[in-house]
Order: sequence, then C-alpha cells, then structure tokens
Amino acid sequence: MGQRKQRNFARKAGLAGAIALGGFALAGCDVEAPTAVENLLGFGWPKGITPEAESMYNFWIWVWVAAWIVGFIMWGLFLTAIFKWNAKKAEKDGKGEFPKQLQYNVPLEMTLTIVPILIIMGLFFFTVQAQQKVTALDKNPEVTVDVTAYQWNWKFGYAENKVDGENYNGEDTERKKIAEESSVDPEGVENPNPIHGKSMGDISYLNFNKIETVGSTEEVPVLVLPSETPIEFRLASGDVSHAFWVPEFLFKRDVYAHPEANAQERRFQIEKIDEEGAFVGRCAEMCGTYHSMMNFEIRVVNRDDFNKYLKFREQNPEATNAEALEHIGQDPYAVTTSPFNSQRDTRTGDNFVDTPKA
Repeated sequence: MGQRKQRNFARKAGLAGAIALGGFALAGCDVEAPTAVENLLGFGWPKGITPEAESMYNFWIWVWVAAWIVGFIMWGLFLTAIFKWNAKKAEKDGKGEFPKQLQYNVPLEMTLTIVPILIIMGLFFFTVQAQQKVTALDKNPEVTVDVTAYQWNWKFGYAENKVDGENYNGEDTERKKIAEESSVDPEGVENPNPIHGKSMGDISYLNFNKIETVGSTEEVPVLVLPSETPIEFRLASGDVSHAFWVPEFLFKRDVYAHPEANAQERRFQIEKIDEEGAFVGRCAEMCGTYHSMMNFEIRVVNRDDFNKYLKFREQNPEATNAEALEHIGQDPYAVTTSPFNSQRDTRTGDNFVDTPKA
C-alpha cells in the first residue's frame, strides 16, 4: 500500500513537471496570445511594429504563462504541505509528529531532478530561437541605413535603396577616402599611431553618405523609412558607447566605436515595419551629461513616398530634411519628442522646453 501511494505521488509530480514543461514549450511559439492574457501579462510592453518585435512580444507573454503555471503548481504543493501535513492535523488524526518521509524514493527524486533540467533546456532553446530570428542577417534588405551616434545626437545616411526597382548607391566616396586616410598619423607627429599602430583620430570605420540627416540642438533628427520593406541598419559611434533603441522594435543594439576591431557586429536587419507613422527613438546607453537629449524619430511612410522623398533629396542637395518631408506631405519636424534645453548652465534645473498650452 505504501509503495502504491509513493508511485501515485511520483506520477502526480511527473504530471506537474510535464505541464510545466509544456508551458515552457509554449514560450517558443509565435502564436499570438489572447488579448486578455496580453493585458494581464504584458506589464507595459508596447506592441511591436516588426515581425521580430512580434516574435519577442509573444515569447515574453508565453514565458509568463509558463511561469504562472509553474508558480500555481508550486504554490499548490506548498499549501498542501502546510495544511495537510502539519503537526496539529497529524495529532488530530492520531498519526505521528512527522508525515511519511520520501527522501529515499528514487523515482520521485529522479523526476524532481530531471524535470527542472528539461524546463531550463526548453526555455534556453526557445530563447535562442527568438534571438536567432531577431539577429539573422539573411533578410535581403532593400534599404540600408548608416547610423552614427555621437555626443549627443545622431546622423543618419542612406547607403542603398532598391525599393521598387531603384538602384541607388549613396556612399560618399570622397569623404570615405578622407576618413580612411585618418587611420594613420603622418610623419613628424608627436607620439604617432599610439593605438595598435592606429591614429587617435582614426575615423576610417565610419560610413559617409551623399544623403544624410544630422541632428542638432534645435532639431530632433527624423529618419524616414519605408513600410513593408526589409531594412538593414549599420551602427557606429563617433566617440563613446551609445545604444540605438526604438521602443516599438522591442530591441536595442549597442553602438560602439571601431565595432569590427572590438569584435562587434554593427549590422542588424528587420523584415519590415508593419505600421506607418512616427515612432520615437532614444539612446539607451548612459553616454554622458546630455545622454537624455539623444532622441530621434523614425517616420514610416509608404514605399512610393519613400522613393519620392529620396529623389527629392538627391535632386535638391541643399534642401533640408524638413523640406523633403513637406514635399511628401509629412510634418516637417519630429512629432514624437521635443528637443531638450541643451544650455550647459543647468544649475537652476530648468532643463526642459516649455511648450504652449492648447
């Protein structure tokens, strides 16, 4: 009889572990969670606007589903132990002070060892699966954007555009050549090439483009991108470490100086942006005094308008980014964020821009 009870308990524990493992297996699914579940377990995460973001969002939700399943099972076991096997109840039932001990139940101990290992392995597998989808570089981008971060703003350049048959190559070869020449100090310079044979002023790793948008104190830079289009971002920093973050991408990527020399992959790709509109972007790496001012905006337009925008800027090199946005019927300036007061004398704490009240 005692052995039968032990086997029944072991079966129940195994079933509980199987349910928990199944919950973690669901964590790897791209299946969209019900709205009610999202509202409960989203914990403030924004809805993504790319397939990669949607995959990460679903993974996040199902991990919480699995965690709550495991939690309820464990709480159930705790409460059972507290109320069913306590000393007062045992005394009332005429049993000994301690319940029957199971420390030498080999099948149960094996179950309680193997099931957690399987849960961890499953969670690790599905985490890597989502990560690989996000970081894959096989999405055949039609638009390539160079992103350069610096204290404390952004420069965006269009390196390539193949949208709807376009064959635009935006590399500025002249400036790129000058940048490459900066990698080595000329003869006669004091303490030449001190960094592994390279100049302290080496900017040869930066990319330069014919069409660029540069942020300023007065104007938040707006990066115009097409919807429903695979895009590649190439990141580099002109000074300290920064981070490129668009909350609706549910993803950020650190931005380093000399990325290849520091064994960093500067590229990442997205399959497409599902929604048109304006989305705020920020630096997510503490990079100095005015880190909080490093805002930018992603302006997503349809493919036709994107080509019109680029052609206008190509044919009117002196035109501003605001004028190009107006040309395609868009608001000329950032609508998701405002420039901060960048005056260096901030002792009064007046470090914001007061906007007119409606």
